[in-house]
Amino acid sequence: MTKKKTFPRWLKWLGGFFVLLIFLALSAYLSFNEKKPEGQSGPEAEALALKMLKAIDKPGWDSTQIVQWTFKGVHTYLWDKKRHLTKVTWDDYEILLDINKIKGKVWKAQEELKGDKAQAIVQKAWEYWCNDSFWLNAPAKCMDPGTSRSIVKTEDGQDALMVTYASGGVTPGDAYLWELDEEGKPKSYKMWVKIIPVGGMEFTWEDWAVLPTGARIAQMHKGPKIDLDIGDLKGAATLEDFGLNADPFLPILWE
Repeated sequence: MTKKKTFPRWLKWLGGFFVLLIFLALSAYLSFNEKKPEGQSGPEAEALALKMLKAIDKPGWDSTQIVQWTFKGVHTYLWDKKRHLTKVTWDDYEILLDINKIKGKVWKAQEELKGDKAQAIVQKAWEYWCNDSFWLNAPAKCMDPGTSRSIVKTEDGQDALMVTYASGGVTPGDAYLWELDEEGKPKSYKMWVKIIPVGGMEFTWEDWAVLPTGARIAQMHKGPKIDLDIGDLKGAATLEDFGLNADPFLPILWE
């Protein structure tokens, strides 16, 4: 008679634990996943987008040449908007990046890296910048090339603005549904993005700061599981107004 094979109790427990985790994850997905609503495009959607841009002072943002911020206390940026250059720092890395060309210089612990290793860090810095600069001032990008806008009615009958990105950044095709206050200033948005499997995840836009140029920036985004903050925020219309006596991007401008 063949002896029946048995499994250790701990292995049975571990298998049951993973089954439970999968069940809980599936339940959470089904509970929180929200189908992207269909909106109505047209003049009303365009007008609502313009109202949002006015509320955040888009002209003030356009006149801002240099802006500094730290995202989630991890990635720190000094961004020259007019020349499309940025300095990115995290851990012991410092990168000077030409945003349009995705090229630049990399230092690790103050030692310059070269070749493929440097370019890999440049690529990572560019991806960080795409994400973190969007969180810095996403409302200002609602009428960028490659975007479309539509109006979605909320449960309480208010107009919300759906902005869909057909191109640009790291994950084109993402969509954001903005809930606005009476003056058009964002209160929150829901996201349908490729990097997050759960649709309709909502983050607030609050703790608004005003730059010297007049641009309004939300410094806190509270979500269901994590809060994303914008720290060390500073901006100016020129390098001189910012307090920079020397151009921090000269090492990549000389090339």
